[in-house]
Amino acid sequence: MTDPAVAESYPEDLLYHPEHDWARIEGDEATFGVTWYAQDSLGEVVFFDPPNVGSTIKADESYAEVESVKAVSDVIAPLSGEVVAVNEAVSETPELINESPYDAGWLVRVKLSDPSETEKLLDVAAYRKLLEQQD
Repeated sequence: MTDPAVAESYPEDLLYHPEHDWARIEGDEATFGVTWYAQDSLGEVVFFDPPNVGSTIKADESYAEVESVKAVSDVIAPLSGEVVAVNEAVSETPELINESPYDAGWLVRVKLSDPSETEKLLDVAAYRKLLEQQD
C-alpha cells in the first residue's frame, strides 16, 4: 500500500503524458518518471526493468517495465530520444517510485531527438482535468 505520508501531487514544472508519465525538460534533455497517480494505482513497486543507456526510445511506446505487488506495467515514453542515464537507485530500491515519484524516484534521462514533441504533452491543469475524467 502506498505510504499515506506521500501526498498526491503534480508539480507545475513538469509536462505530463496521458499514460501517467512525466517529463522534466532541461535544455535538450529530459528526465522521465511516473506520476503520483501511476504509482498509487500500481501499489507497492517491487521491481524496475530499465532500458539500457544508449538505447533509443520513442514517444508513446513502452521503454521500461515496473512490477508491483498487483501487476507488471509498461512505462510509456512521453518523448523520443536516446537514454543517457538510468536511475540505478530505483533498480536497487524500486519503492523509491512510491516514496518520491518526482525526485528520488525518477527513471531515466533522455537526450531529446525531437523537442517539438513537448507540444503534445499536457500541462498540470490539463493533466488534472484528465484525472478528474477518469474517476
